[in-house]
Amino acid sequence: MSEAPRRLPPLDLIKGFEAAARLSNVTLAADELALTQSAVSRQVKALEEHLGATLFVRRPRGLELTAPGRRYYDAAARALKLLREAGEELRGAPRTLTVTTTPGFASLWLIPRLAAFTRTHRDIDVRISATYDTLDLERKAVDFAIRYGAAKPAGAVWLFGERLMPVASPALLADPRRPLQAPADLRHHVLLQIENDRTSVPWMDWATWFRAMGIEEVKPAGVLRFERYDEVISAALAGQGVAPGGVPLLRQHLRDGRLVAPFARSIATPRGYYLVEAASAARGGAAADFARWIKAEAARAKVAAG
Repeated sequence: MSEAPRRLPPLDLIKGFEAAARLSNVTLAADELALTQSAVSRQVKALEEHLGATLFVRRPRGLELTAPGRRYYDAAARALKLLREAGEELRGAPRTLTVTTTPGFASLWLIPRLAAFTRTHRDIDVRISATYDTLDLERKAVDFAIRYGAAKPAGAVWLFGERLMPVASPALLADPRRPLQAPADLRHHVLLQIENDRTSVPWMDWATWFRAMGIEEVKPAGVLRFERYDEVISAALAGQGVAPGGVPLLRQHLRDGRLVAPFARSIATPRGYYLVEAASAARGGAAADFARWIKAEAARAKVAAG
């Protein structure tokens, strides 16, 4: 007699794990699933016990998939996407769209604008996979990638370029003991910097900015380093230091006064953002609607930045 197949884990455990892995964050996964953080953590732990494998390494700033975790996530993402699409097809609804991009672009630019898309496309479920990894769209069952870099990916559509300038909380400018009126004044302040070994993207650093300005680099009061750009900006918003700010990514932060650019000059970088569409995405009307919308948003961002 053949051995009975091993029982599959409950679907809720797989859903909790897939969201936590895709977003690299239990809190964001909990928000997406309308659960508590502890509930998602329990789901992940229960799945690990069921599989007899460790799926995540828990880092201070987020989650990192182990090798078994990456393998299981690939399978879980594909399986859940197939189930969603089958259900939506039976209901006559458009399929779910999955978009991958960097954590910084997701939190600072894309997610704040998604409400405008969902207001006019209430029947489309957009799922965000925030990661520095360059995903294989077909293998990972992802419809779109918004990629950052100097080289245009094959088949990609240019969205917009990047200009960089120091940005800080307005509270820093209000302190007369630590002026911030000229680049030399940066010696009074902590400089915020991204350092991420998981990506080959040449992130802007302060030495690059000083060289581009044609001025001598100053020794700051301190340096804080982060793995993700959204963490750099969160620290700047909290008044912890001065950050290298990208426009149009931070255009709304500058417009509403949450951040200020103390110096008038900015530098253009050779890098920019590109939209890559999976071959399978072209078959759906929802994909065409999303592509049209994000291109229009990017065009508006370029006009505002100009």
